[in-house]
Amino acid sequence: QVHLVESGGGMVQAGGSLRLSCAASGRTFRIYRMAWYRQAPGKQREHVATVSVSNSPTYADSVKGRFTISRDNAKNTMYLQMNDLKTEDTAVYYCNVPDHLQPWGGGTLVTVSS
Repeated sequence: QVHLVESGGGMVQAGGSLRLSCAASGRTFRIYRMAWYRQAPGKQREHVATVSVSNSPTYADSVKGRFTISRDNAKNTMYLQMNDLKTEDTAVYYCNVPDHLQPWGGGTLVTVSS
């Protein structure tokens, strides 16, 4: 089992930037793809971005060109650099292992104001 802790959220104005971190416990972090998800108020949780073991990314269309996902296997940490934030990016952001879903962490809240 992998224990996941998200951090880095906050309140920012539209057009601003934030960098989220996901700290994972366990030696198995480096053998799995990792992903960011988000859940906006009143909506279903949705996929945001995935990073492969070798740091190859994929993105949801809604964040492509604005968000950058990366990982540091030596630190068991994954990141999400979010630029040009929009009000519709407001959500609780979670990380997880897409091929072996783990218990969801508490997430980190991102609030983007206009």
